[in-house]
Amino acid sequence: MSKDIATPKRTQEILKKYGFSFKKSLGQNFLIDPNVLHNIVSHADLTNESAAIEIGPGIGALTEHLARKAGHVVAFEIDQRLLPVLEDTLSPYDNVEIIHSDILKVNVSEMMREKLADYKDVMVVANLPYYVTTPILIKLLMEKLPIRGMIVMMQKEVADRITAKPSTKAYGSLSIAIQYYMKAEIAMTVPKSVFIPQPNVDSAVIKLTRYETAPVSVLDEDFLFFVSRSSFAQRRKTIINNLQSQLPHGKEKKELILAALAEANIDPTRRGETLSIQEFGNLSNLLLPNFKETADL
Repeated sequence: MSKDIATPKRTQEILKKYGFSFKKSLGQNFLIDPNVLHNIVSHADLTNESAAIEIGPGIGALTEHLARKAGHVVAFEIDQRLLPVLEDTLSPYDNVEIIHSDILKVNVSEMMREKLADYKDVMVVANLPYYVTTPILIKLLMEKLPIRGMIVMMQKEVADRITAKPSTKAYGSLSIAIQYYMKAEIAMTVPKSVFIPQPNVDSAVIKLTRYETAPVSVLDEDFLFFVSRSSFAQRRKTIINNLQSQLPHGKEKKELILAALAEANIDPTRRGETLSIQEFGNLSNLLLPNFKETADL
């Protein structure tokens, strides 16, 4: 087994060898603690019959830990300068494939059909660039990939929002969007001191496990998310006020909104942050017939 990439000394040697400079615009923060990487990978429960999809491998610190556990690793790297570095650092591993691409522009389902057809167990494991964490997660969820789940590191504040429960400050439309598709829990917190360069904030690793069946049955997923976003438009406002201002022709259709809230057994003076995902699902189903056609989803 080759010596770990993710030590301060080895990382500095690699950066110096390739004259690599960090691009702030790409949110590059490399991990320099093998124990943290080992813990991240252990949460993924990989075997040699598993495949892993990584986003933003950097110089390969997490990638090599994945390669030691999984049967195959596919990693997407947007920064062309890192391709020769990865070819060098990951040369001991013949089960790693680097794709030079922006994950937001990739058809991941198609890639999985082409490259991971032999693997029934697939996990996304990544240290996500902070500036695009949410778009990446939403894209992967919306594609409804045949994966078991994700183990992803992100800014702790975003992790708190994703895993938040109703009636908490962090709970919002992002919590609902993620928790509709996956069970979300914080697996571990990660101090800023284990990165180079150090980010300004602490990080957290969240574990997302795909539901066999969604926690709530909805007639239209897009409309569910529209209703939840509308309900949080102004957090301090009541749900009736938010829905009136956000739903198309909401002021004229106030009685229809009140009727749906009554049928869903939701007090119109409650705030959006107090509603569970089940309540949002039920409410969106009841509002759908009167608002779907004109809602700007």
